[in-house]
Amino acid sequence: MRIAVLNNLRAGRNRAEVTKILSLLRSYPDVLHIETDSARALPEALAEIARQNVNLLVLNGGDGTLQYALTEILSGRGFDRAPMLAPLRGGRTNMTATDLGARRNPVRGLRDLLEDVRAGRLSERIVDRSVLRIETRKVRDIQYGMFFGAGMLHRAIELTHRLFPSGRSQGVFGAGVVTGGLLLRASLSHRKGVLKPDKIQILLDGEMVPHGEFYLVMASTLDNLFLRMNPFWGSGPGHVRFTSLATNAERVWAAIPGILRGKVKDWATPERGYTSVNAARSELHLNCGFTVDGEIFEPVNDEMVSITADRRISFVRA
Repeated sequence: MRIAVLNNLRAGRNRAEVTKILSLLRSYPDVLHIETDSARALPEALAEIARQNVNLLVLNGGDGTLQYALTEILSGRGFDRAPMLAPLRGGRTNMTATDLGARRNPVRGLRDLLEDVRAGRLSERIVDRSVLRIETRKVRDIQYGMFFGAGMLHRAIELTHRLFPSGRSQGVFGAGVVTGGLLLRASLSHRKGVLKPDKIQILLDGEMVPHGEFYLVMASTLDNLFLRMNPFWGSGPGHVRFTSLATNAERVWAAIPGILRGKVKDWATPERGYTSVNAARSELHLNCGFTVDGEIFEPVNDEMVSITADRRISFVRA
């Protein structure tokens, strides 16, 4: 089996951790490893990995590194077939790696993974997951990832980057503080700044979602988001887990605890502003920006965004 490790030095962790990983890899001379220190270097790094016919790609970075790799691989840019992907918890936010059960310490996670490969136990770590495909009409740029958020979530990430210094505090801690504050303000019907309403027309498998202004619009294929939040409670055969919270939703203050756990009260219905569905296709007509795995995509007027999840990747728990 051909294994590669991609170390993204810009992902938010300190270089000392990368040094420990490089030291570990001296005991595994057959493992290819590449280091990148800027986003500009990622295309060539992934192209080299594709040329090496890698079967298992270990990503030492955060959600953004994984999102970039998913987009390159599933868009067919140099990869004849998708390798298995093992994301380490090596970035500011590691939502996907955490959801897969990756170890908190990326060095130990990598060591245990490589030892299981040597012992023939890799199959015990494989988790197949659907991947979101986000296609825009005007930008005409297809992105792949595990989480999509529009409007308020896009602005919340920008706010997190402004309020907290670069590094780990921009990750789960910063996101948790900002999210908690915004949800509190939403429950009190604040509608300014980050929480200003977004006019979005939403179709889920061809069915129009009631209401036209939203605080919250998100989609994912993960079981849990950061801080173990699971804001999806809907049913359906589709792989796109979609949730929206309308601006005029009733009794938001009472619904928030259930939303975060994916267990809402019976009165939290689409007619009252609460929608959660497992859809095959979501279509959004919007003017606001959006985020894919923490990566920012700026607003485009009168944009159409379609979200599907018809591709699957074999992830490996590290």
